[in-house]
Order: sequence, then C-alpha cells, then structure tokens
Amino acid sequence: MTDSSLTRLIGAWVDGWVVSRGAAEPVAVSWGFTVDVGLPRHTSRGVLTARAESSVREAAGASRIPGHWLKVFEEPEKVLAWLGPDWTTDEPGFLMTAGLRRTEAVVPSGHRLKAWTRGGVTRALITTEDGSFAARGQIALGSVTGEAVVDQVETAPEHRRKGLGSVVMRTLQNAAVEQGATVGVLGGTTDGRALYESLGWRSVAPLVSVFYDAKPE
Repeated sequence: MTDSSLTRLIGAWVDGWVVSRGAAEPVAVSWGFTVDVGLPRHTSRGVLTARAESSVREAAGASRIPGHWLKVFEEPEKVLAWLGPDWTTDEPGFLMTAGLRRTEAVVPSGHRLKAWTRGGVTRALITTEDGSFAARGQIALGSVTGEAVVDQVETAPEHRRKGLGSVVMRTLQNAAVEQGATVGVLGGTTDGRALYESLGWRSVAPLVSVFYDAKPE
C-alpha cells in the first residue's frame, strides 16, 4: 500500500471511530489528528499519519498529559525506542481493511441476535436464550470519507470458538452495505486478527497504542 493510500485509510479510521465512540471532531495537525475523547483514563488521543521518528517525537512532546493516547502505524520496537519510559504500550494491533459485500449471518442454536442503529452507529448483540451476554460489535460510517469502521468487537471467553464473532461481523458488514459503504476499516488486536482474516480482511500496517504514564521521580 502506498503512503498516500495508507494516510487516507488512517483518516477514514479516525473519521468513523469518532462517530462510533461519540468523540469530538478530529483536529488536523502537522503529524496527523488529535481527538478529544472525554474519558477519565482516555481524555484524548493523537493518531499519526506520519511515521517518521521526528513526527512521533513531536507528537509525544506535545502530548505529555495523563490519559492521553497515541496511535502510531509503525513497528512497535521503533516506536517504543523513540518515545522513552514515560509511555506505556497497550497490546499490539493492526490496521485492517476489506471490501464489503452482503453475506449470510447464521445464528448458532441456543443464541439470539439483535441489531439496531442509532446516531449513525449500528450495533449487533448476541445473547444466550436466557439473555446472558455472548458477543457484540458496532460499525459506523464516517461523516467525511464514507468508509465503514468496525469497532469494539468482543466475544465472552466462554462463548468463543462458536462462530459468534463471524455472525457479529457479517451482521455489521451487511448493515454498512445497506447504507452504501463498500470498504471497511478496523483497528484489530492479535486475538481478533484470525477472525478478521477468515472473513477476507487484510492487514495494511502495524498499530502501536501507547498512553502517557509518567513515573514519579
């Protein structure tokens, strides 16, 4: 993928993510975007479209605030060496994309699927027959680029390897296609990567997530 294509995909991910999470509008800066999130342990985030060491250091220098996160699309070893000890890494991830098309979502026996759309976000929830949580996820179309961004896909540990994640993803993708989306974007974890790849998604860049956590001297 070219640098310009990756930059556009990162912008699409940010655009849809803020809709999905109800965050503030992204603000463009020299190295990417800043977003006010408004949570106690996630007050804001910087998402870098630039991947050079100088850009990462600049973003970190402007963001030394507790609760601020940085999202960098570069190899973890490089990013952590550039940032220093005041930044703590979260689990490694990947920026992934796929062409979207309608596919059948078959709910396994003993489970129920409910999907609804509100505020530009479609959510899918799978429960057991008694209403216990089994799996979920959501998808949002960005207000600018039109790609659909998959977010917060989760399956309860006791319900994994039953195909529920695939049902959630297919349900979300079908909803996005009905709204006119043809391309999907997501930030996936190592645990979720196999699921996404089985559904035709591909990784286009590593995703490093770090937050500012200065240790008292």
